[in-house]
Amino acid sequence: MLRICKQDKNKVMEQVKNKVLDGIMASNSNLIDDIILSMCHEGVLDSLDKGFPDKRNTNSTIPLRFIMALAIASKMKVRTSLTDIPYAIQDYRTLAELGYNAMNTDKSDGWFNEGTIRHLLGKYKSEDIFNYYNNVVQKHIFNTMDIETNIHILDCTKIAVNYDNENYEGSTFGYDRLGNSMRGYKLASLRGVYNDNGLIEDVRFGTVNIHDFKLSEEMLKTTPCFHEGDILLMDRGFTSREMMNYLKTVRKVDTYIPVRKSMEIYEIAIELAEEIDDWQPHPTRKDQMICHVNNVGEYFRTRNSKHDVDLNSCVVWSEDTQSYAVFITTDMNRSASDIVNIYNMRTEIEEDFRQLKDFWKLEDFKSTKLNVISFHLVCVLLGYLFYQLYLNTEDGQKYIGKCLPVILKNYKQEFLNYLVLFSGEYFCSMSMREFLEFRDECSTDVRKFILEFFS
Repeated sequence: MLRICKQDKNKVMEQVKNKVLDGIMASNSNLIDDIILSMCHEGVLDSLDKGFPDKRNTNSTIPLRFIMALAIASKMKVRTSLTDIPYAIQDYRTLAELGYNAMNTDKSDGWFNEGTIRHLLGKYKSEDIFNYYNNVVQKHIFNTMDIETNIHILDCTKIAVNYDNENYEGSTFGYDRLGNSMRGYKLASLRGVYNDNGLIEDVRFGTVNIHDFKLSEEMLKTTPCFHEGDILLMDRGFTSREMMNYLKTVRKVDTYIPVRKSMEIYEIAIELAEEIDDWQPHPTRKDQMICHVNNVGEYFRTRNSKHDVDLNSCVVWSEDTQSYAVFITTDMNRSASDIVNIYNMRTEIEEDFRQLKDFWKLEDFKSTKLNVISFHLVCVLLGYLFYQLYLNTEDGQKYIGKCLPVILKNYKQEFLNYLVLFSGEYFCSMSMREFLEFRDECSTDVRKFILEFFS
């Protein structure tokens, strides 16, 4: 069973003298705890209390930010087992800032036992949990940190589950990127480029067999993250002339997208580039040449083509592969080098995003219930967001340009010379000196009682 503990040193000391002590935990430095502490100082953790209707009948005095902070820290430490969550934060400084901690009194039962978080999640549908993420990020975290992004990246990620387990709620069959049959879900995400980091600012969740564009369409039309003059980078799977027209005319957002080789605009843009014959070196790739071909909108039309916006393009020739690529945009004022430089931001940001499925274990589910799966995904997404935000703080700047798995591998954990004591409904942190002085003041039998926790 999970017991929520409140910070009160005097209560702990008083109860320990009466031999009421549930556990002693060494406080060690940890990068993830540093990140959580930083988010606390930035006011981000306070935002976690908002955007989520609190449906608890009891224990509503325990802040949601505390429950979420523990869950997020657990995912960031790649501890996907539910029993790991109560001890996810071990830094006494972070615990002191939160003011609460959790004591797991029955490890065989874990954190998600009947009447605690599983019961809480049972009050929410999957869409409630993803709406919580969007609301907290867009209306609270971004406002708190004064963040406004102007370049956005649209992507869809397939999320696989056990192929043979039909109990995964809402899962369907589909195909992975290699063409292999799979069971699972799909997550559409809009990432905003912020100081060379990609912040996941809007998400939609669906089954794996839904088309990328269909899953993303409503998000593109309604997301509050777009502003007039913004840029949206998409891949070939989202190619839609109607959406490009809508974003340009209604939302005032310019799109950038590579076109498929089977499209008419691909063939004609290459023909025009060969005719123009004004090839320039690629700004970043030595084995490639680029050519600017403007006003190609008439070669990619809708049925009501008189309302189509014009298109600008860059044709890329790769000497290495002896092949062409064509990138189009609704921004008619961009040069060929502008177009490829802007689109290349997508590749740079995507490398970190891939870690969500690999290092961050996005697909490591411990339940087949859709709301629990959704909670896991949202906690991983918030952990990823916290790390990206941390890179923009003074303490996190030294990690810019480094991927989190490498950072954690090289991170040297240190004992912080503090202990965390749990006693009944309370906990506190003590320096080693303070703890030893307190122990010396206790009676002989209490000192022996305390010593048992170190055996």
